[in-house]
Amino acid sequence: MIKVMDRLLLFLYTLIIGISVIFFLVVSFGWVPFATSENFLNNLYYEGTVAYPAIAVGVFVLLVTFRFFYVSVRRGRGQVPSIDQRTDFGDIRISLETVENLSLKSAGRVRGVKDLRARVSVTDAGLDVVIRAVVDGENSIPDLSEEIQRSVKTHIEDVTGIPVAKVSVFIANVVQSQTFKSRVE
Repeated sequence: MIKVMDRLLLFLYTLIIGISVIFFLVVSFGWVPFATSENFLNNLYYEGTVAYPAIAVGVFVLLVTFRFFYVSVRRGRGQVPSIDQRTDFGDIRISLETVENLSLKSAGRVRGVKDLRARVSVTDAGLDVVIRAVVDGENSIPDLSEEIQRSVKTHIEDVTGIPVAKVSVFIANVVQSQTFKSRVE
């Protein structure tokens, strides 16, 4: 609710500032005759019907300025990016870091994969998971990639209940596994 109110205040604030800037530009370029400007200022000083709305707008702009200043300097609550779900028993918040760790855990179970990294983002269709891996070069890369995708998708959906829209696998490198034959003399 507060975010909606801040957006409304920002809209009104921007509208008032924009109109004020246009007014001052028109007056500065001399497009308004001096007599009209003098008449407006005279009414602003001596007529309540002109002065009171101007005072109200000025107080409103000043209060909104204080509000925006407060919002800009206050410390954030440090909220961790998360996925929020509502159940019959209450709310569930799962951090994106948790989902990344689940991705790494399930991808790490695939044989022939090393040096894993994961990045998770939330889309309208569900979670978008990107896995970066280094493979051993002894197994088929398309088969490994498919197995990683299948494993990550099913594991995340089973554990969190959140649909996974896409699992992308990026094979960063191939490293040869080093096997040394011991030499007996």
